[in-house]
Formats: sequence, C-alpha cells, structure tokens
Amino acid sequence: MSTSGSARIGLVLVAAVAENGVIGRDNALPWRLKSDMQHFRALTGGKPVVMGRKTFASIGKPLKDRTNIVVSRNPDYTAPGILVAPTLDAALAAARGDALRRSADAIAVIGGSGIFSETIGIADRLEIAIVHAAPDGDTFFPAIDAKMWHETARVRHRAAPQDDADFSFITYVRVAAGGSAA
Repeated sequence: MSTSGSARIGLVLVAAVAENGVIGRDNALPWRLKSDMQHFRALTGGKPVVMGRKTFASIGKPLKDRTNIVVSRNPDYTAPGILVAPTLDAALAAARGDALRRSADAIAVIGGSGIFSETIGIADRLEIAIVHAAPDGDTFFPAIDAKMWHETARVRHRAAPQDDADFSFITYVRVAAGGSAA
C-alpha cells in the first residue's frame, strides 16, 4: 500500500455462486457450505464489508471483526452494530475511509444481486466460490465477462461432511485496458 496518502484500496466482490448463476432463494442461501463460510471469513476479516439491506437481514447480525456497511434507501433503517448508507456511493466512501483507518487493502462487497450488478464494473477482483450444483433460486450473480476478467486461481474441493455440494474457489482479476490482467 502506498504511503503517499493516496493509498490504493481494492474493491473485491465476494460471492458463492451456483453453476446456474443462483446466489439466493427466498432471501437465503440455497445450500449449506461450512467450508465456504470459513473461506469467506478469511477473505473478509479485518475489512469493511458493503451489502444491501436484504443481505444484512438474511445474515441477521453484524459480521464480527468487520465494519458492516448496509445500503438502504430507508432513512429510518437502523440496526445495532452497522453503519447505514443511503446510497452505494456513500457506502463505498465510508468503506474507503474505514479501510484506510484499518490499513486494510480492500473493501469487500458481499451482496446482494443489485449491489453486485452495480459494482462488478468497478471492482478490481472477484473471489467466487462456485457451488457445483444448480439449485432453484430467485437471485443471481451478474455474468462474468471473460473479456473483462482473467481467472488467476482455481482450487476444487470435495464436499466436506457439513457441505451440501462440491465447490471451487476461483479468483478473477480485472483485465487491463491493453488486454492483460491488471
């Protein structure tokens, strides 16, 4: 990280996505993957996390060891342990300030679908857990355009005893304007 006062804070989308693009059903995950939850904590711990109100409601409580920033257009929305932002821009500004105070290298965007759709065009990295299943769902992750994203890592895992399916952890980085990974 730069010491010049213009520190580069990355924007990382962190999601579990089924092979058919599903990320949710009825405001909940349509699978149980304890292994992914451990990976998620490792990726987001010590960083500000930005999410929509429905995602926060589905989690039910603030995530420990992270500044939880919830986007809600409702000016009266509050919950203990979170910072509410009226717009995504306001949430990202608050997250950047928090990341600088924490000396974190990134802001983690953790959902839902609308927040992912609004941020995939400005994100630096995607950390995707591909769930090797095709559950029914009503919420989807935006398409990952191979012209915009370069896969840099993929590790496949067999389902552990507390996992509903096999899964792979995949890292994508944004392709630079010249056509190579940033």
